[in-house]
Amino acid sequence: MATKIQQAPKVGMVSLGCPKALVDSERILTKLRADGYEMSPDYAGADVVLVNTCGFLDSAKEESLEAIGEAIAENGRVIVTGCMGNEAELIMNRFPQVLAVTGAHQYEDVVGAVHQAAPPARGAFIDLVPNLDAIGGLKLTPRHYSYLKISEGCNHSCSFCIIPDLRGKLVSRRIDAVLREAEKLLAAGTKELLVISQDTSAYGVDTRHEAKMWKDREVRAHMTDLARELGQLRTIEGYAPWTRLHYVYPYPHVDAVIPLMAEGLLTPYLDIPFQHAAPSVLKRMKRPANEAKVLERLKSWRDICPDIAVRSSFVVGFPGESEADFEYLLDWLDEAQLDRVGAFRFEPVEGAQANALDGALPEEVKEERYQRIMAKTAAISAAKLQAKVGRTLPVIIDEVGEADEEGSIGATGRSQADAPEIDGHVYLRDVAVDLRPGAIVHVAIEDADEHDLYGAVVQA
Repeated sequence: MATKIQQAPKVGMVSLGCPKALVDSERILTKLRADGYEMSPDYAGADVVLVNTCGFLDSAKEESLEAIGEAIAENGRVIVTGCMGNEAELIMNRFPQVLAVTGAHQYEDVVGAVHQAAPPARGAFIDLVPNLDAIGGLKLTPRHYSYLKISEGCNHSCSFCIIPDLRGKLVSRRIDAVLREAEKLLAAGTKELLVISQDTSAYGVDTRHEAKMWKDREVRAHMTDLARELGQLRTIEGYAPWTRLHYVYPYPHVDAVIPLMAEGLLTPYLDIPFQHAAPSVLKRMKRPANEAKVLERLKSWRDICPDIAVRSSFVVGFPGESEADFEYLLDWLDEAQLDRVGAFRFEPVEGAQANALDGALPEEVKEERYQRIMAKTAAISAAKLQAKVGRTLPVIIDEVGEADEEGSIGATGRSQADAPEIDGHVYLRDVAVDLRPGAIVHVAIEDADEHDLYGAVVQA
């Protein structure tokens, strides 16, 4: 008599928020896949739906609640995890149908909740799943780039932020574990590593920069050591991967990674969350007020590595921000000449210290300042990109289009100054029919606008 194979249950996933949350989603799905679950691309085919929430801003919370409501309406069997997990009572009061609520990076709890809601199928046939650990686990990003999370939590107490409440104090991963994961990702086809955490510069502080054996040598859990070792790894084609450092606080030791960029071991790109420049605002934000020294260091970094791209984000309309403070920020940006800038209107976050500060600004003032800073940074970006016209730059391909009526094929990629999802693009014309995402090609830059470049592949 033939044995009837029990059908594997299917799990759907809605992942919201930052790249760190995306990594959490990848780890959850990797564990579930190893437990015999299949993944569903839609609500209809899922036995249970996971919603990985974001709780950083009130607007993000509302987006998360809307996603929970949509999942309940479309499927009915929903488990909530992520940063809003610490507000389980709010979620359950609004959506009593939710099966379970777990917190950020509580992988065992959310997997256990899935097991209870949709018990895994067991058997000799369906338990023969791929060695997911060997290939770096399941990914929610394209094959050619991957996020590499090196730590969780944060030791800062910025007045506008509740991340330490959501994700706890800094907990660094072992250096050998991080490098092993990076090596597996590259072996699985990754060409670009995006190093992320809440505070990349503080990596290893909590472990006193504990050293571990890697290959034939000891390596410290320290940002500079990690950067140097990542630069020694190779893709399956034998090239150094593009390696980007995100969420880098400008501690003094950051200066040590700039020569690694000049040597080609690191992608010449730094993501530094300055947040503001006016000393009085930085003080109210409970952030270091060393804006003058930062300008000196930016000049020094560019002297060492002329092609370095620096991106940052700024908060406008913070409580007590005067017009003079905002003008100071605009003048600072003129001097800093940052390559990529994002701006946010200040938004009170439940539980943040900034909510108790006096000097709250009207929404129309926040909006007016937001528009001014975006116009300022767009003009700086346009000038910097225009200066690249006529140059030939390496570009990683993200997407290749279909041929038009005349047979011409276009493609979209990114230069080393562009991180995925947050920065600009390089748009290519007349690419070869065999060009594929993940390829790194040399592109002659022919035109530019405020945010993007345009060009054609230089044939070898």
